[in-house]
Amino acid sequence: MPAAARPGVILTEVRDFRLGDVIDDFCVKCRRLTNHAIVSLLSGQAAKVRCRTCYNDHDYRHEQAPPSKKELLKQKELFNAVLSGVAPSLGPADTAIDPEHIPPAAKKKKRA
Repeated sequence: MPAAARPGVILTEVRDFRLGDVIDDFCVKCRRLTNHAIVSLLSGQAAKVRCRTCYNDHDYRHEQAPPSKKELLKQKELFNAVLSGVAPSLGPADTAIDPEHIPPAAKKKKRA
């Protein structure tokens, strides 16, 4: 008797995806989580999907919504704050090259 026909048996085996299978994913055009059909596979995993609501094809996003512009701006501000603490910006006077700080290997003339 197959496991599915036996009452009280829970199936734990996950089968591989096939073209045309329906999976959930975030649709950028609809801006929500909708049903999608698998359009292409790569190494047994969904690579491209088609939204079954608006018929838009896109890469499989693993049900993750892209970050909002507000989140991206906040990330950029945090990144710049960290960079300013690690390497303070150089002023115009600091950008001039001091001959005393040039390493000896750089002072040598290259022979042609």
